[in-house]
Amino acid sequence: MENEGTMGRHALYRQSVVEHMNRRLSPRIRIPSWLPVDPYILALIGTVALAALLPASGTAADLAGGASTGAVALLFFLYGARLSTREMVDGLRHWRLHLTVLACTFLLFPLLGLAARGLVPFVLTPELYSGLLFLCLVPSTVQSSIAFTSMARGNVAAAICAGSFSSLVGIVITPLLAALLIGGGAAGISADSLFRIVAQLLLPFLAGQLLRRWIVGFLTRHRALLGLVDRGSVLLVVYTAFSQGMAAGIWHQVTPARLAALLGVEAALLAAMLALSWYGGKRLGFGRPDRIAIQFAGSKKSLAAGLPMASVLFGAQASLAVLPLMLFHQMQLMVCAVIAKRRAKDTRTPERPGRPGPSEQPAAGPRAHTLTVNT
Repeated sequence: MENEGTMGRHALYRQSVVEHMNRRLSPRIRIPSWLPVDPYILALIGTVALAALLPASGTAADLAGGASTGAVALLFFLYGARLSTREMVDGLRHWRLHLTVLACTFLLFPLLGLAARGLVPFVLTPELYSGLLFLCLVPSTVQSSIAFTSMARGNVAAAICAGSFSSLVGIVITPLLAALLIGGGAAGISADSLFRIVAQLLLPFLAGQLLRRWIVGFLTRHRALLGLVDRGSVLLVVYTAFSQGMAAGIWHQVTPARLAALLGVEAALLAAMLALSWYGGKRLGFGRPDRIAIQFAGSKKSLAAGLPMASVLFGAQASLAVLPLMLFHQMQLMVCAVIAKRRAKDTRTPERPGRPGPSEQPAAGPRAHTLTVNT
């Protein structure tokens, strides 16, 4: 009994620290009350507009691509440095959550993509449908899933592991599924692409873990600055990706009517996955922090992983094939930013009493704890 009481007091203390950190790390930017838009969404829209009006080309495109690669590597280094080894181990042990995210990413998404075949050719052209189906086969995004899970005060450790597992599994599964369901130019992924993925995501994260004990104090003292680094890195990735699309001329290959139809189909796809991941997690008995991680990791697709894979799988047709992915990526960022903000407010109101999920059991310990990562 004394041990349980000590654990309870320890959990309450840690939760109070987390809530204090979240209050201090909330965005300082304020916008007029009559404009119900998150500043980060405005920044994303502005970045897309900038890429459309002034896309990076030539040497500038090379510099932007290199900076984007370095920014993502820096993000993963910071994630590794912020997350304690104990929290990482707890996240790895949460195998039911990881299997649920993988099922959303590589089972439910492809099934919905196959069901959309009935929209050809009345709503979607065959080329756009191939891109939509490829979108459904891409692994989950990592950095934005972590950021939104943190913003919504979910299980960040599990989100990091789930997103990373999805990316690693997608290296093998995505080309195989593309060859099976799409055919054509789907041929597989090269060792060079595998090396770039590992070098850009896994190695920086491991380096952050190894150096954590020496730099965690610095990171704690400069939380506000690191928050700007997180947000700025994502905006740089968005600008680079849309600049590549503008250079390929993808906007001139689709009529406005087809583009509007594609956006409608993708909005329905995103809404379906957000609902399935959220309410499906509840039916499976997961607690609220885990359901938040499942929703953001299981309903999103990685543009950073999808673009290099598309260039290998589709060759010269890659620019049109990634159009659905590029649009979906922006849509998911904007929609999930709003949802994450609402989830953060909802945490102040307890859910209806019912059977507690695995993460709500008193013995769950650190797994119920969330580590704040600036977005």
